[in-house]
Amino acid sequence: MIIFFRKYKSKIALMVFICALVCTVSCLLDFKTLEKQKMPGLEKKSVFMAAENTVAKNTDKAVNEPRLHAVSAALYDADDETFIYGKNMRDSMANASTTKLLTCIVALEKADINDTVTISQNAASQPEVKLGLVAGNSYNMKDLLYGMMLESFNDCAYAIAEHVSGSTEGFAKLMNEKANEIGCLGTYFITPNGLDAENDISFHHSTAGDLCVIMSYCAWKSPKSTQFLEITQTMQYTFETKEGQMVFSNHNRLLKETDYCISGKTGFTTKAGYCYVAAVEKDGRRMCLSLLGCGWPNNKNYKWADAKSLVEYAVSDAAEDSYCDAACVTTQQTGDTQTTDKQAADRDITDKQAAGKETPAVKKEDRNTIDLKYIENNKKNKKICKNFLKNFTCLLYTSPSPRD
Repeated sequence: MIIFFRKYKSKIALMVFICALVCTVSCLLDFKTLEKQKMPGLEKKSVFMAAENTVAKNTDKAVNEPRLHAVSAALYDADDETFIYGKNMRDSMANASTTKLLTCIVALEKADINDTVTISQNAASQPEVKLGLVAGNSYNMKDLLYGMMLESFNDCAYAIAEHVSGSTEGFAKLMNEKANEIGCLGTYFITPNGLDAENDISFHHSTAGDLCVIMSYCAWKSPKSTQFLEITQTMQYTFETKEGQMVFSNHNRLLKETDYCISGKTGFTTKAGYCYVAAVEKDGRRMCLSLLGCGWPNNKNYKWADAKSLVEYAVSDAAEDSYCDAACVTTQQTGDTQTTDKQAADRDITDKQAAGKETPAVKKEDRNTIDLKYIENNKKNKKICKNFLKNFTCLLYTSPSPRD
């Protein structure tokens, strides 16, 4: 056997080399086929981006990515309904008073802004920050909305919630239904003011991605968007009560410091840290940004710096190759189909009909599942090829040499 091996070892090595080469080429060709494979209803531009924590498609541009203090962040194009940037943007996190964005829009849609609201003991006993509502007294819904959105008063949020649905539990149900309706499945609210809370189901939370979608709905898509913007753009609001004149000031610094911010809401709890969500219009683009866990005391100003960095990034050349977390998906996974998606789908169907090869359209709710599987399969094939090449290299190096 040894004599046979020595006699034919060069031929055996050649055969092994040829077999390995054939397998390698075959594997690579299969991978190329997978890469080019076109699936019904699947857009060429994937809604999933690069891997964990913002890996750019073009690594040369990765150096220009925004360097943020926030634990979680997102930047969203409200017109295209796609994410421009994401950092841990699908992580469930406490989101403090940014909750009041949804509280406000649900109240505007479900009640009359001129309603009279009678204050309960529960609302009056809410912790700071609060207006100091007196149980049994009546206030105008409009005044309470301004107090909640400009000064972030917790008692105003509770009074509004109880007036709209009879209880904070009932109002939380309305909020979660609205979040689900607009595609925010990573959001679960328990309180109308955003204070940290937990029940048998989960804890009060949202995601940076969802908060961008919520802000987009509030600012541009709700039937009450005009009223919402009127409230959140007001720099100072004055009204009279039995206790005297009240003056509210807007704490959204970006309204004063920039010409592109059109709305925003700050937030803070010990668990959430400093949070901020904003709607901006710059260079003809409508965008939303969100920041969660953006510092803790004494880092109150981190959120303003991070917000400006995100906007600067959005209009820079680096944003041409947009990227976000692997878990980043557009709101279209659950919400209504984008106009651009519909147009693309219509063109695709028309082309197929013209060719006499009509293909059944993939349901929108299935498209993201397909997209996930498609990308995961590609990743697996890349890994298989990579491991094979690695093992093949080892095989070449460990093959008997003439001296052996």
